[in-house]
Amino acid sequence: MEALRASYGDSSSDSDTDDLSPASSTSENSSEKSTARKQEKESISLPPPPLALLDSIVSTGSLDFFSTEPGIRVRNFPHIDGNYALHVYIPVSIPPLPKKEIVCFLKRVASVVPHLHLVEADVPLSILCKDDQKFERALGREFHISLGRNVPLRVHQINSVVSMLRQKLQLQKRYSIDFNKWEVFVNDDCTRSFLSLEITTSGLSEISKQIDAVNEVYKLHNLPEFYKDPRPHISLVWALGDIRTSLKGAVDGELRKLRAGSCVQNRIFTSKFGGIECKIGNKTHKICKLPDE
Repeated sequence: MEALRASYGDSSSDSDTDDLSPASSTSENSSEKSTARKQEKESISLPPPPLALLDSIVSTGSLDFFSTEPGIRVRNFPHIDGNYALHVYIPVSIPPLPKKEIVCFLKRVASVVPHLHLVEADVPLSILCKDDQKFERALGREFHISLGRNVPLRVHQINSVVSMLRQKLQLQKRYSIDFNKWEVFVNDDCTRSFLSLEITTSGLSEISKQIDAVNEVYKLHNLPEFYKDPRPHISLVWALGDIRTSLKGAVDGELRKLRAGSCVQNRIFTSKFGGIECKIGNKTHKICKLPDE
């Protein structure tokens, strides 16, 4: 048992990019002002890192552990020895051409909404906006479509969960996933806001069935199921607190400009489903993987 624990690294490690709720247009401005004042105080603690530091972060693949401000990582659940964060997801990579367009869009949003950070990398967008090439490279990391909640898993449940996930999800076919909508989400306790790319057309049906399969495994292990009406997405940018009103306002404003110039497309980018992974603690399990085309 001790050897098994050691292979999964620190227990109860998790991420803020899961367990997100869709944004509502009814947020009060007072909470946003309070959040902004809090951010200003926190931003004084440390200066932003030099942009050159991003080279080593991207090249070593250690974006998940890079943080520019103290105390920005908050657990979704309390640390308990022997618990390991469980996350089931579809890995996604953004193609080169859409990456350039996404960089342009995020730069415009960042010019309106301050204190935005790239998801997982925790690099301030104000830093990335100074160098398009490094911004594009930072978007070259792997993003995730969550198929289940990020929840604590006991060490004795690990083998059973992985085995059942493989049984239920092993027979998958390749399909296209269209990321076609910019959307703002907040996490359950409203401590983070996220700018995300949502899937509302191609791929939605297949992903919904995969979520149902993951829910069955969670239920059998007494784990909390995913949202009743899931909205599959990848999150690109985050900010402290509930700033959905200002963030959504900035996004909608940029989209109006694009529509006026007839630049809005039916989709932002398309990805091919290639498999499902399950991360438990520091260890990643391949649940299903399709051969490369």
